Amino acid sequence: MTAKASVYDLAGDLVIYRNLDAAEPRLPRFVDAWDQMGLPGPARPRKLDPAYSQALAWILRRARALDAPGTELAELVYLGDTALNDGNAFRNVRAASGWRGWAFIGAERDEELAVSEKDGVFVANRWSALSEFVSWLRSSQAAALDARTAVIVDVDKTALGARGRNDNAIDRARVVALEATVAGALGAIFDPGTFRRAYAELNAPRYHTFTMDNQDNLAYVCMMVGANLWTLDDLLADLAAGRLVRTQDLMERVQAQRDRLPGPALLALHDDIYARASDGDPTPFKAFRQREYLETVKRLGQLPDSAPFGQRLVEEICMTREVLDVVRWFRARGCLLLAVSDKPDEAAFPTAELAREGYLPLHCIPTHIAGQSIAALLPEGS
Repeated sequence: MTAKASVYDLAGDLVIYRNLDAAEPRLPRFVDAWDQMGLPGPARPRKLDPAYSQALAWILRRARALDAPGTELAELVYLGDTALNDGNAFRNVRAASGWRGWAFIGAERDEELAVSEKDGVFVANRWSALSEFVSWLRSSQAAALDARTAVIVDVDKTALGARGRNDNAIDRARVVALEATVAGALGAIFDPGTFRRAYAELNAPRYHTFTMDNQDNLAYVCMMVGANLWTLDDLLADLAAGRLVRTQDLMERVQAQRDRLPGPALLALHDDIYARASDGDPTPFKAFRQREYLETVKRLGQLPDSAPFGQRLVEEICMTREVLDVVRWFRARGCLLLAVSDKPDEAAFPTAELAREGYLPLHCIPTHIAGQSIAALLPEGS
């Protein structure tokens, strides 16, 4: 438990956050390349949009050309933690690229080992089953797994904070940041109980149509419930009756009565969020996301090497040993590695002021490694 690693050790700067701007400086920014990607406009697609996968395939080809000119990608391997989001993202990239492809979906569960496979998606309830996945690729699928292979590694709850083992530490960083930001805006009227009830209720898939599965939108809604403009019950009744459909609908209601907002801090925050959201910014709650960055940094490699293992899994976001081992194996064979995260850039990079103080992008910060080594279980030779 004394060893550390970072996402940079997996993929270097070939890391893509939500904004689709590669940290790798040799690759163009999305705003300068969307037309080359064949997209209809500069709006940044979300992870499950087909346009997102089209952009990823383009980025992978450009990245391969940087260090292996003339090598054409022909295979795709995707490592993730959710059958719905990561499984569908994998299928979209496979379809957009036209490459052969396979995905591993892992989550640690306290039950007997179980694996399944359908349409190239290998699902397991142990991260250590990554060794079986690789053996299956080589023996049953005749995968080349070489310079013609692109390997996409999901960051959150896969490479870092393994789902079922250490993922709560990632959620905790976000929730602490959200609550602290809202508390600062509401001041003396902030009621932690009211805020937590609203967050617990609305942070569910059945409300994704309303929040667009966007934590910025969710944070804004919970803040306005905390500001006593509406009770949670009133809000839920409006949702059920169809009087509210999108978070923007709620923002318009607030804008129409902004003089009722209690205090200049909340008024200024609403004005900023409302203006950004109206302008199409998918990450309008900048203060929350910048606080999330700081809370995440606090949980990367900060505990002493002597900290008990159980404490580390609760309080620290750890590198997943099994993912680290298999990525090193892929890299040794010449595969192209790309790390992807759905975090917005505001929650992944320091502000200019923090950067001057020595803060680093999240993917460059080492953290302790946790998990079972599978290096000896991976196939040897070519």
